[in-house]
Amino acid sequence: MKTRAITAFFFTIVMLGSILLGSYTFTIFYLVLSVLALFEFYKLIKNSGIRPHRNIGLAAGSLIFLMAAGLHYLKYDVKYLLLCIPLIFSVFITELYKKNKIPFANISYTFVGFVYVTIPFCFFHALGFLKNWNEYNFHLPLAFLLMLWANDTGAYLFGVKYGKRKLFERHSPKKSWEGFFGGMFTSVLVAFGLSFLFTESPAWVWIGMAVLIASFGTLGDLVESMLKRSLDTKDSGGLLPGHGGLLDRFDGLLLAAPVVYAYLYLILY
Repeated sequence: MKTRAITAFFFTIVMLGSILLGSYTFTIFYLVLSVLALFEFYKLIKNSGIRPHRNIGLAAGSLIFLMAAGLHYLKYDVKYLLLCIPLIFSVFITELYKKNKIPFANISYTFVGFVYVTIPFCFFHALGFLKNWNEYNFHLPLAFLLMLWANDTGAYLFGVKYGKRKLFERHSPKKSWEGFFGGMFTSVLVAFGLSFLFTESPAWVWIGMAVLIASFGTLGDLVESMLKRSLDTKDSGGLLPGHGGLLDRFDGLLLAAPVVYAYLYLILY
């Protein structure tokens, strides 16, 4: 618990600093984070005997993130994102020169890495530019993380105290419906408090964001648990002492970020 608490303390400071220190710090930090998380995903999959194209995947994942971020800095046309396609689809050609019994499994998991890891980080990064396409604003990324952390904390506390009815025992035996609604309650409380601090949007927008984060953040946790159980692995990695890997810490973000971005974009614009 001591190791876990120390890691959480410094990790929280780094996360908050990456958001509050400006757009370039924000972009570079989440580029590195997305690449490390993708590397962790490919390493995890490799333990099952499947051989995803790690080097091409990491190069393509970096390019996808940089191209998406470049929309806000360089202001080029969205059509230039199509430049990522040749690199992404080069995995088919590369597989021709390898002697594998399951070539399309290798190809498939390479693509799954983009969809499961890289694209959600792109959507989270884009939250910082949602209000103004050309200007960074830390309000939405910060609010997202605070609501996500509030949900995790509330789910744990309410689950330990009141948890009786299992939420999804097959994939996560410790999760309960009481914990789920407790997490949503604490996330909504944080959202309501933030509505007084960040007044650019009405309270119901922040509360809707909290409900989505609690719902899809929990589903993201369950999906990552399903992945680890299918591979008979306890943690996705060991980068964060006491917490496991990056995928263990960002599993909620991976499903929630695209949904929250779509919600805010449709509501606000």
